[in-house]
Amino acid sequence: MEPFSTEPVTLIEEVFPQDTNSYNTLFGGRLLSLMDKAAGIVCAKFAHREFVTISIDTLEFKAPARPGDLIEVTARIVYTSNRTACAKVTAWAMNKSDWTKTEICDGYFFMVAIDSMMRPIPIPQFKPETDEDQSEWDAAKAIKAHMLAQRKR
Repeated sequence: MEPFSTEPVTLIEEVFPQDTNSYNTLFGGRLLSLMDKAAGIVCAKFAHREFVTISIDTLEFKAPARPGDLIEVTARIVYTSNRTACAKVTAWAMNKSDWTKTEICDGYFFMVAIDSMMRPIPIPQFKPETDEDQSEWDAAKAIKAHMLAQRKR
């Protein structure tokens, strides 16, 4: 079984006032929702399967986004196991006045492929091709191992 696509997925949305908190910055939960959506889409595109989120790890909020900014979220597959895909998701805020782009968040989203009865099903496997791919693969694999070790405690 070969992957259907290894191309990344990019979503772009504008930050509206209702998306912000009392500090006039984007709600973290709103950003997390966009990132989770991108992760689900890139996994579905990769394997032609339905996916649900099983964990989010190493999520780091680096900078705020403000009303009027565009949020660009890019997800790419970095790791797979038999039924699980991991997408590295990175978000940037773009200021529309000068189109500067600032990285605001990144993290690893682990998703499991499911059938119509919500049972896990096999997926194609991602094969790292570059040193960067291998580095991300190793990082995601270590995160998954840590997650499984914590679950056994």
